[in-house]
Amino acid sequence: MFGSAMAQTPTAFSLNEAINFATQQNINVKNTHLDALSAEARIKELKGLALPQVNVNGTVTYNAIIQKFIFPAGGFGAPADSTGGGGDKDAVTAIPFGVKLQGNVAATVNQLIFDASYKIGLKAAATYRELAQKNITASKINVAEQVAKAYYGVLVSEERIKLLDLNISRVDTLLRETRSMNGQGFVEKIDVDRLEVQLNNLKTERQNVKNLVDLSYNLLKFQMGLPINSPIQLTDKIESYSQKDLDQAAASDAAFDYGQRIEFSTLQTQVTLADLDYQNIGKQYYPRLTASGTYGHNNGRNNFTDFWTTQWFNSAAISLNLNIPVFDGFQKKYAAQQRKITVDKARQSGELLKNSIDLQIKQATVTLSNNLQTLQNQKRNMDLAQEVVRVTRIKYKEGVGSNIEVLNAETSSREAQTNYFAALLDYMITKVDLDKALGKLYTGQ
Repeated sequence: MFGSAMAQTPTAFSLNEAINFATQQNINVKNTHLDALSAEARIKELKGLALPQVNVNGTVTYNAIIQKFIFPAGGFGAPADSTGGGGDKDAVTAIPFGVKLQGNVAATVNQLIFDASYKIGLKAAATYRELAQKNITASKINVAEQVAKAYYGVLVSEERIKLLDLNISRVDTLLRETRSMNGQGFVEKIDVDRLEVQLNNLKTERQNVKNLVDLSYNLLKFQMGLPINSPIQLTDKIESYSQKDLDQAAASDAAFDYGQRIEFSTLQTQVTLADLDYQNIGKQYYPRLTASGTYGHNNGRNNFTDFWTTQWFNSAAISLNLNIPVFDGFQKKYAAQQRKITVDKARQSGELLKNSIDLQIKQATVTLSNNLQTLQNQKRNMDLAQEVVRVTRIKYKEGVGSNIEVLNAETSSREAQTNYFAALLDYMITKVDLDKALGKLYTGQ
C-alpha cells in the first residue's frame, strides 16, 4: 500500500482518519477478524452434524495360517484326524475354517433425525457469531483510544516546539543586542555569557522535545498499523476547550445507557451463551433418533487371481436407532448445577460491571473538570509569564533592569509553558477516557 512514492510524500491524517485507518490495519483488530472467521467455521462445523455422514471402508485380509476349528472325531461326517492318547473316545477332527484371501468393501450413511440438544446448539451458534462481532468492536475501541492519545501527544509536542522556536528566536535577538551593547561598553561580558548559556539550554531542550516528537510519531504509526518508516502528516490542530465542552460531557452522563459500553454488551451475550449451555443439559434427557444404511460387497478365495476375478457378493441393511437416556448416575443433574452457577456468576458480574462503569464515568468527569481548571490556570500563568518577560526586557534595554531579571523571567516563562502543555495533554487524554467511559469513543463499524 505504501510504496516508494509515499516515501517521498507524507500521508495526511486527521484524527478520525487515523482512527479509521487503524481499525482496518492494526494487527490486534486483524486478529479479532480472524477469530470471527474461526467462529464462522465452528458454526458451520456444528451445522454439519445434521447433514448425512457418509463413510466408505474397505478391507483385504490374507490369512497366512488358516485357523482350524476342532470337533469330535467323525463330527459333521468328517474323518478322524487325531490319535488321542485316551483311545477312540478322545479322537477329534480339526477342520480349516476360512480361505486364504478375504475382502469386503462397504458404504455407510448415518443421518440425525431428532436431537433436542442440537437445536440449542444452533441457537448458541448464532449467539457465538454475535459475540465474535462484539469482540471485533471492542478491539477497535481499544485501538481508537490508543490512537487518539498518541495523536494528541504528537500535537502537544509539536506546539511545544513552536513555542521553543519562538523563545530561541527571542533570546537570540536579545543576545545579539546585548553583544552590541557590550561592545559599546554599556553592559558587562557576564551578561552576554548568561544569555548565551540560556540560548544553549533552549536549543538543548528543543532537541529533546524534537526527539520526543519523533518518538510520538513512531508510537502513533505503531498504533495505526503503519510501517515506522512511512512519513505522515497530522492535519488536526490544538483546539481551545471551554466550560461548554465539560457541560456537554456531564449532560450526556444523565442519559447514559449501559448498552453503549461494548464490555457490558459483550457480557450480556456471554450470559446468553451460558444460559443456552445450561438449557442444553436439560435437552440431553430427551431421546435421540438416528438412521443408518449400509451397502457393501465381500468375497473370499484361496487363489489370488480368483479373488479379483470371481463374483463379489453384495449386502445391504437399513436401521433406525433410538437412544433413550434412563439413568446416568446423576451426571447430567450435577452438570446442570454447574452450568446454573456459571449463569448466576455471569449475571452478578453484570451488576459489578455496571457499578464499575458508573465509577469510571464519575472519575473521568471529575478528573476532566479538575484538568480543565488546571489548564485554564496554566494558560493564565503562561500569559502572565510572557508579559513579565516583555516588561523585563524593556526595562533592561532602558537601563533600569538587570540581565538577571530577564533570565529569571525567561526561565519562569519556560516553566509556565511546560506546565501548560502538560495540563493540555492531561486534559485531552482525560477527554478520551471520558468518551470511552460513556461508550462514545468509537462508534464506527
